[in-house]
Amino acid sequence: QVQLRESGGGLVQVGDSLRLSCTASGRTFGGGNMAWFRQGPGKERDFVASIVKNGDTAYYADSVKGRFTISRDNAKNTVFLQMDSLKPEDTAVYYCAMAGTIYYNSQLASRDQSYYYWGQGTQVTVSS
Repeated sequence: QVQLRESGGGLVQVGDSLRLSCTASGRTFGGGNMAWFRQGPGKERDFVASIVKNGDTAYYADSVKGRFTISRDNAKNTVFLQMDSLKPEDTAVYYCAMAGTIYYNSQLASRDQSYYYWGQGTQVTVSS
């Protein structure tokens, strides 16, 4: 069983930056893509970003492209989400997820059904 734990959320103002992190523990053998999803108030869970196991390819939602950067440190079993130029629309609970497969495909990497393990979420609030 894999356990994912997010950290780094908080309350910020428009234009600020945050860096989220997610560390995996337990049986991470065979893990593939890691990703970030988010769920805003009264909204569905949406894809944010995904990164392949080797870190050489990443996929982003159009709404965050150019502002957010996903990265990973496999030695520490950790994935990061650097969020810059934050907007009120970014307010959400951010969830970390891990797939059992490596996806070099934007459609597959962006679907929540592709991910098996999920963290508990961390709150990001951007005030206007």
